[in-house]
Amino acid sequence: MSRRCELTGKGVLTGHLVSHSNHKTKRRFLPNLCNVTLLSDTLGRSVRLRISANALRSVEHRGGLDAFLIKAGETDLSQNARLLKREIEKKLAEAA
Repeated sequence: MSRRCELTGKGVLTGHLVSHSNHKTKRRFLPNLCNVTLLSDTLGRSVRLRISANALRSVEHRGGLDAFLIKAGETDLSQNARLLKREIEKKLAEAA
């Protein structure tokens, strides 16, 4: 399982740990990933995703999982999230 957010694509970054004497050693900055279950209003079911805490805040801010996925670009989303986005768009097209 990769350390990458399924919704925003946020992943591991690298940098330096800098000591008091300004000695630099490599380190990794890991994203704050959480296993969450989000409810899709359009599909009427819950979806389990591994997303960053920042993405969880963005989902809540935009008004839920469906609104976030509709507005999100295809490149950042994981394969699982892309399939979910297509399902939601298909269901919305049928309803309209």
